This record gives sequence, structure tokens and C-alpha cells, in this order.
Amino acid sequence: MMHRLRTDFHLSVITLLGLCAIVGVLPFAIYRFWVGLYVTGIIDSAIVAGVVFAVIYAWKTGDTSRTGLFLAIVTCGGAVVATHVGSAGLYWLFPTLLTSFFLIRPELAVVVNAIAVALLTLDGSAFASNVDRWTFVASCMVVSLCAYIFAQRTETQRVQLERLATRDPLTGVHNRRVMEAELQLAVNSQRQTGMSFGLIMLDLDHFKQINDRYGHNIGDQVLIQLAKLVLDCTRRADHLFRFGGEEFVLLLTGADADGMRAVAENIRHRIQSELKSPGGQVTASLGCALLAPNESWPAWLKRADSALYRAKAQGRNCVIIDSGEEHHAEESRTNSSASGISVAPDAGPV
Repeated sequence: MMHRLRTDFHLSVITLLGLCAIVGVLPFAIYRFWVGLYVTGIIDSAIVAGVVFAVIYAWKTGDTSRTGLFLAIVTCGGAVVATHVGSAGLYWLFPTLLTSFFLIRPELAVVVNAIAVALLTLDGSAFASNVDRWTFVASCMVVSLCAYIFAQRTETQRVQLERLATRDPLTGVHNRRVMEAELQLAVNSQRQTGMSFGLIMLDLDHFKQINDRYGHNIGDQVLIQLAKLVLDCTRRADHLFRFGGEEFVLLLTGADADGMRAVAENIRHRIQSELKSPGGQVTASLGCALLAPNESWPAWLKRADSALYRAKAQGRNCVIIDSGEEHHAEESRTNSSASGISVAPDAGPV
């Protein structure tokens, strides 16, 4: 629970609004029923019920976008309705105007707030004079403008921080932290739906020699090109992660053994054909494993890693598929008759 609140900004705002509704609005609803103000009490109770329902929905579904819009409409609309019953509703409108900018996109919050203010202004029954009316409008404009600027800057900083926390700064692909979360999601998905997942671990052959001979700047450029090349070989549903150094992990969604093999061989061939360093051709070794039933993601990753090391030990520039069920690996070396790739099986790495 606390993990979701720390990592999901919008869910934390929605949850905080729910607590504020219970602590700040519910006592007023109870008091108004106690003193006989039944209409106002019903309005306050309806607002609290709507907010609590939205919070529960957001926690169960994770849909904070629709929930935020619903809450912005409910809170602003509730303040407008409460104002028609008593002028105290005007005081509730100011915090709801601020909250809208944290629940929904700033541009959409401007629209929701403008509609609420316009309804109150055009009606005019809540104001003693035109001076009060336009003073209220000016105050709402200042509050909304400040909240808009703050929300825009907060969202920009949140996106930047999220990128720093989830992306590899060099290649732009997801980092190891995200990889662990995605692998766990794949395990959960397989247990619930039976969907198949494949894992490919990729390591450039003799990459240290590139760094030693030509410098780390050249090595970094090779890694950037590698990430772009691998992404070009995959689907939108697949995920690429930088595991560390020159090692990358590719998660294939809905892939069977043949599909995983085809993707791995295509990546290996394109790296050998297209990826270059100042010293010439660059090659890669790949280890692959399908997710086995009831297997944990660390065990799955370990099998792919073991297959990668076997590929290194068997000459590099090849693909090794771990069978999983028999607990042994089958080698998948490309030759012209088997895969149509005109590369010698023992083509040496740089």
C-alpha cells in the first residue's frame, strides 16, 4: 500500500482528497443533520460518498485519469450546489479550484474551474453586490493562475525525475529497476492468463577491447547504436532494458520458442551486419529462455544468463536457447540452409 502511494503521484493525491473529505466535510454533514439542515447535509454526504467511491475505484483499477476527472467535477460541482443553499459554499470553492490542478491535466482543470466560476457568477444569488461578484471572480482567476503555473512546473519535474529513476541515461532504454518490476508483471500475467513470455540476454563480444583501444566515448556510441538497432528489431509490446555495462535484456510478450529464436537470430545478424566500431565488425552473444510455469523471475533471468555464458564459451556470435523443461540448453547457430542468413557459424568477433 505504502509503495503505491510513494510511486503513484496521482493515486496519492486522490487518496489524500478522500481523507480530507472524510475529516473535513463529513463532520459538517453530521452537524447539519443534527441541527435540521437536511438539504445541506444531503449535499455534503453525497460529496463525501462520491469522493470515497472514487478513491476505492482508483485503488482497485489503477485508473487515476478518469477518477481524477470525476473528482474534479464532483468537488467543483458540489461547491456550486452548496453555494445555492448557503453562501458558505463559496469558501469551499477555493480549495476545490486548487485541487483540480492536481487531479487532472492543468489545461482540463482550467476548463472545469472556469465552468464552476461561470455558473456562480451568472447566477449571482450568492453575492450581495456586483463588487462582491467581480472581486470573487478576480480572486478565482489569481488562485487558478498560480495553481496552473505550479502544477505545470510540478508535472515537468515529476516527469524528469521519473525518467531519471527509470531510464538508462546513456541509451534511453529502461534500467534494471524497471526490468525487475516488468519481469514480475510477466510472471503474474502468465499465472493469471497463461500468456507466454521470452527473455533474451545480449552481450557484445570483446566490448572491453573497444573501450581500451578507442576510449569510452567510442564505446558509449556503440552502445547507443546497439540500443537503437535492437529496438528497431522488436515490437511495441516488447521491452528492452540495460542490465549493466554492455549487457541488455529483452522481454518478449506472447513469444513462443520459435518466435524467440527468430527474434534473437535477427538481432544477432543485424548486429554483425550493421554495428561497427573503429576496429571494424562488432558481434554479440545471446542467451534465451522461455518463462516456465510457476517459475520466479530471478530463476528465469538466471537461466537466460546461463545460456548467455554458454554462448560465450562456445565461440561467441551465436544464440543459445535454454529449454527449461529438460534443464539443458540447445544450441541455435545460424547457417545458410537453416535460416537463410549467409553468415558462417564460426564467424569470429572483433
